[in-house]
Amino acid sequence: MPEKKKNIPYHLGIIIDGNRRWAKERGLPVFVGHQRGYEKVKQVGDWCLKKGIKILTIFAFSAENWHRSKKQVNYLMKLLKKALSPRNIKQFNQKGIKVQVIGQKERLDKSFQKIIARAEEKTKNNKKGILNLAISYGGRAEIVEAIKKIIKEKIPLEKINEETVSQRLWTAGLPDPDLIIRTSGELRTSGFLTWQSAYAELFFIKKYWPDFTEKDLDEALADYSQRQRRFGR
Repeated sequence: MPEKKKNIPYHLGIIIDGNRRWAKERGLPVFVGHQRGYEKVKQVGDWCLKKGIKILTIFAFSAENWHRSKKQVNYLMKLLKKALSPRNIKQFNQKGIKVQVIGQKERLDKSFQKIIARAEEKTKNNKKGILNLAISYGGRAEIVEAIKKIIKEKIPLEKINEETVSQRLWTAGLPDPDLIIRTSGELRTSGFLTWQSAYAELFFIKKYWPDFTEKDLDEALADYSQRQRRFGR
């Protein structure tokens, strides 16, 4: 794992929210909001790398988002596939970023599953940072899947502990998030990294995701650096 920097979150999670509202308030199609949101993710990834954040987990598409209109879901899937295009993978490799997708991959179409597998394989040896894209992700679903794995592996009751569960989550092998940011003014985590965020610091911002700036990120990091993380001790 890359070296941890003092007072900088090693693992940052972001709930990107407000793309549709951003577009509607400007009289634009919701698809424009999603496109702006996609562009913002690319910007924020570069900012995080520059500031020493080593793991960035983006809540890109929740399990509940499947309930949106078919047209909107198809557009979001198109953007997510674009994010993992050969051109972008080349950029990830140039920057030393390892790409991983966490979530219900089996719910994605076969072509997308192949795109994900290719992206993960092509970037697996990169060491400067990790980008987790949470796609068709739900925190409860993740825990249920971990429980199923434990049952399938027939692990004795007395040997089941927190580590047993953590090792069977989609984020297995990664440290828990230090800081989680949510945009759009909503004050909830909506099932994002439910197990892993037990002791994460939370930071909420009223701006919609397309309006998120590097200054906003700096404010969140400054706020984080002033907090005392005692983990219940």
